[in-house]
Amino acid sequence: MPWSNQGGNDGGWQGGGGNRGPWGQGPSGQQPPNLEDIIKKGQERLKDVIPGGGGGKLGIMILLLVLLVAWLISGFYKVETTQQGVVLRFGKWVNTTQPGLNYHLPYPIETVLTPEVTKVNSLEVGFRPTRGGGSTAVEAESLMLTGDENIVDIGFTVLWRIKDAGLFLFNVEQPELAIKNVAESAMREVIGRTNLTAAITEGRLLVETEVLKRLQEILDGYGAGVQVLQVQLKNAEPPAQVIAAFRDVQAAEADKERAQNEALAYANDIIPRARGEAERIRQEAEGYKQQVIAEAEGEAARFLSIYEEYAKAPYVTRQRIYLETLQEVFSGKNKIIIDGGSSGTSGVVPYLPLNELQKGGASK
Repeated sequence: MPWSNQGGNDGGWQGGGGNRGPWGQGPSGQQPPNLEDIIKKGQERLKDVIPGGGGGKLGIMILLLVLLVAWLISGFYKVETTQQGVVLRFGKWVNTTQPGLNYHLPYPIETVLTPEVTKVNSLEVGFRPTRGGGSTAVEAESLMLTGDENIVDIGFTVLWRIKDAGLFLFNVEQPELAIKNVAESAMREVIGRTNLTAAITEGRLLVETEVLKRLQEILDGYGAGVQVLQVQLKNAEPPAQVIAAFRDVQAAEADKERAQNEALAYANDIIPRARGEAERIRQEAEGYKQQVIAEAEGEAARFLSIYEEYAKAPYVTRQRIYLETLQEVFSGKNKIIIDGGSSGTSGVVPYLPLNELQKGGASK
């Protein structure tokens, strides 16, 4: 029957009342009272009440009418705000009712189950809680292959509740086991697209979000009648056998990143200075270029002006150039000029140290 595998579902048969089955029988398979026995007992009591003893057809009709009314009234039932009503007609699910006072055809035509739908349930995948408050890993569930072909040890919790009680009870066999298997499958799918570093560090929130979305899509496709509220990663780390080597790799990665940052800082310091120095040299070269051009243009203009004057008076210009040249050559020199004139230089002693005498006179 559809409900034969629901024994592991807490509250799955709460609407039936305790341990009652879908047909309303009592605990340990106890059957309800026989309707014929009830009629016979009613007839006997009616004979005691009606004068004359027998009761007759009228009494039987009254009794049957009373029983019919009581049977019809027994179809009313109440669904609490935390429940949904699942109506079964000869054991087949026909309707789901919401909280409030509702009616179904009386037993044994229809029965109703009222499972809790607001209760938040949790499933652990990859680990099992221990009595001391810790947890122990289940390697068959927790070891997964990442997108960069590394192995990661993952444990997570799935929080869920019943969204549609009818689908939950009758559409999927062993729904809790189905949720657990689908959650593990969805986590393996997401981890298979994620690098190890992202899975154990900054990408954990993204992994939880993607697993929640994928898990809900699969369960809706199965018609499980379940709403997944949250996926919580409890742990995500390399396996214990390689965690020491992984830490060494992480330390090496940190050293690499530090060296890269130092090199980048040095580059950010030296490159602007080199660019500044290059710009300074370029500007100095540009200034020197302009200076040389200006001096050359000035010299050319001066030569042209001299040439124009020379063309007007060649003799005077030659004398002027000669005198200016001598002035430039002899300026600042220690010299004595003796005019040879007509009288000659016979009056001058050839070895007289005139320069030394002049220096001595200057020092006094």
